[in-house]
Amino acid sequence: MKLQVSEEQFKKELELIISNAIREDIGDGDHTSLSCIPEDATGKAELLVKDDGIIGGVTFAKQVFQYVDKDLQVETLINDGENVKYGDIVFYVSGSSLSILKSERLVLNAMQRMSAIATKTKKFAELLEGTKTKILDTRKTTPGFRSCEKWAVKIGGGENHRFALYDMVMLKDNHNDFAGGITNAINKTKAFLKLNNLDLKNAVFLILK
Repeated sequence: MKLQVSEEQFKKELELIISNAIREDIGDGDHTSLSCIPEDATGKAELLVKDDGIIGGVTFAKQVFQYVDKDLQVETLINDGENVKYGDIVFYVSGSSLSILKSERLVLNAMQRMSAIATKTKKFAELLEGTKTKILDTRKTTPGFRSCEKWAVKIGGGENHRFALYDMVMLKDNHNDFAGGITNAINKTKAFLKLNNLDLKNAVFLILK
């Protein structure tokens, strides 16, 4: 099952997540750090694992560091999807101390959440190993963080279902009731897609009760 969301669109979604998160957290500046830390100070930080599981968000963390400061250098020791245990070091990041601190909270929050999702998904996927059943995600995601959460599902061995309301048709009881039944709902939807020249061939009609 393929989503209509392109790689380019997914990349833009991630950029929006990062830019909005930095705006939300930093505003017009980290005044505490700016007050105490010299502008030219440099340092090195490590991502320390504090629980066993599957790591998720390593690639996203690199994107955050690049967004904040292109001169930050990351040495990766463990990649997305790999097993980790308490005490493991996932990566080192070095460069401007101010830039590292500016990136820190977004990286930690995102990786904690993505790793938790990847770990839980992996457990379900392992239970179903040897069958034809797949773990699919939903739209029940944290507002503004959907791309990362769906990315974490893939890292854990699950599959992405529809990304949003625009890339797949999914008829449920409320749609069927308004349309006057399942048959009418299907016919109305097909007519709507044709009228608006919407090509959702890779999407499927899902009828849920």
